[in-house]
Amino acid sequence: MVNKMNGESLDLTAQNIARLKELFPEILTDGNKIDFDMLKTVLGEVLETEQERYQFTWHGKKRMIKGAQKPSKGTLRPVREKSKDFDTTENLYIEGDNLEVLKLLQKSYNGKIKMIYIDPPYNTGKDFVYKDNFKDSVQNYLDQTGQMDADGNVLSTNTERNGRFHTDWLNMIYARIKVAKNLLKDDGVAFISIGEAELSNLKKICEEIFGELNVVGLINRVMKTGGNKGRFFSPNMDYIIVCAKNIDKLEPFKGELDSDLEKKLYNKVETIGPKKGEKYRAFGLYQSSLDSRPNQRYYIECPDGSLVIPPGETFPTIKSDGEKVLPNKDDGCWRWSQERYLEEKSNNNILFIESPTKVLIDSEGNKSKWNVYTKIWLNDRKEEGQTPTNILDKFENRHSAKELKSLSIEFDFPKPVGLIKFLMSIINTQNEIVLDFFSGSATTAHAMIQLNAEDGGNRKFIMVQLPELLDEKSETYKDGYRTICDIGEERIRRAGEKIKDELKEKQQKVGMLEENIIDPDSLDIGFKVLKLDTSNIREWNVDFVNLENELDLYETPFIDGRSELDIVYEIMLKQGLELTYPIETFEVNGKAIYDIAFGSLFICLSQEITTDVAKAIIARRDEHSTETSSVIFSDAGFSNDSDKLNCIEILKDAGYPEDNLLTI
Repeated sequence: MVNKMNGESLDLTAQNIARLKELFPEILTDGNKIDFDMLKTVLGEVLETEQERYQFTWHGKKRMIKGAQKPSKGTLRPVREKSKDFDTTENLYIEGDNLEVLKLLQKSYNGKIKMIYIDPPYNTGKDFVYKDNFKDSVQNYLDQTGQMDADGNVLSTNTERNGRFHTDWLNMIYARIKVAKNLLKDDGVAFISIGEAELSNLKKICEEIFGELNVVGLINRVMKTGGNKGRFFSPNMDYIIVCAKNIDKLEPFKGELDSDLEKKLYNKVETIGPKKGEKYRAFGLYQSSLDSRPNQRYYIECPDGSLVIPPGETFPTIKSDGEKVLPNKDDGCWRWSQERYLEEKSNNNILFIESPTKVLIDSEGNKSKWNVYTKIWLNDRKEEGQTPTNILDKFENRHSAKELKSLSIEFDFPKPVGLIKFLMSIINTQNEIVLDFFSGSATTAHAMIQLNAEDGGNRKFIMVQLPELLDEKSETYKDGYRTICDIGEERIRRAGEKIKDELKEKQQKVGMLEENIIDPDSLDIGFKVLKLDTSNIREWNVDFVNLENELDLYETPFIDGRSELDIVYEIMLKQGLELTYPIETFEVNGKAIYDIAFGSLFICLSQEITTDVAKAIIARRDEHSTETSSVIFSDAGFSNDSDKLNCIEILKDAGYPEDNLLTI
């Protein structure tokens, strides 16, 4: 018995039910269904049964949630001609409705994304807001990207005149954030830009989806300064809501040390020892705000032999019985214990300065001319980083305009590269995947390549963008672009080459002897383009009433005009393999076999498949020494059932479990 491959994306409803069953096995009935009466009993007083209760709701919310969890039958088709470095890049650019794409990514990228950044429509009355049709979502997407619905009505912006202004936007954004959350790692973070119009609603959505405790904070960003728009105030701010998948797993955010602070405070230079030439700041070893502690009140000897101690009423002595005299609660103390002080002194980290303020006292209780400082080294502080503030005033929109102008690309309201770099840098994204499913002009991809070039990181991006048609009167249309995707893809091409050229120029200037120089050729500036479409396989596209008879009308189950590579990528997607895994092709008796991820998956879609194909697959698997491997054949590729059975038996004899042998 050979299993037929399932053509749907991950069933989020089934996944949620499985989690409930794992937590509360007693709610499972004989029919493998949920007993909600038992669930109510298990939850006890925690269950809310009152009709009047605090809740955040709107018309269509329940239908939207149900539709958002409905599996997708679509696929992502590779577009080699629009890609850059298709065979080697680990970056993805996906053209399509982001809700369907997010569903399709569930198996391959569930729990693998470190950072999500999105800049969705702010719902100002001038934004295109996609209207979901959960009955046939992929076909709905294909209709809407032509800017016309099934009735021939032209699609435009979401205006207040339609009577569902907030409802349409809420349904659109809630569904996408809900599905996207599953893709985050346990220590992952979502950053969501928004304007004032929907700020309060978006915050409620995030609290509901992520949980109130996981809404980490709200960043205020200065978009611009000045201006004379607005009736009462000129709007100069927008916002970024920050959400954690699990705040208990999230490391504290750390950003770069503020350059102004660095210049102001770290103004001393070491003149001796192994740290000669390094900058540091002097920080008092005594701080009046410190609580008094017995082991941190002691005498320190100054360069002239005098003893100093923080101000106070008691002084270090030992009674005749050996007991130390404890300080009063108001007595001052040092920041460190005496053992720590002696260790730091031996490392040349203590500084004595004659101070006119005379804060410390000597052993007689008189004001001392000396003050004692510790050296805080600039390099150490840079490595530790600085906790970022929730007000950002260095990433105005005027910066992004200059960035695109330098690439000779026109686009309205892009976010600055520096802003996205900042967000990537305050969490550890060094070797992680970054997702942006409202990609726009692809600022996130640009920022990620730039940051990799600066710190040697190996970040990978997944950009998702609806191929919304451009206004024929716009400058970008006149420049040859037809959709927003065209702009984003071209920006990544130009930005990547520019960054690589700048690296080469820097390399030539400083030479290869310079430490930490990034090899320009190691930088991944490519991207693999895929586009959302209906499934390549007939039976996965629709629920035929008479499926067997319908399929008998066709020689193969594959849609006309689709390539083998289209089908291979769909299989990878539905099997849960990352779409950037390497694909090698080899032939046996003229039949192509696809070797994916070094033997993790073999696919043969050829006609007249024989046992030679099965034997070649086994040999290739053994070359890779792959422990877990699967094989998928085209069911129509066998001349008869006997050939199919013989291939399957050979593979089973070689150690392949039956569940790892599939047909389509």
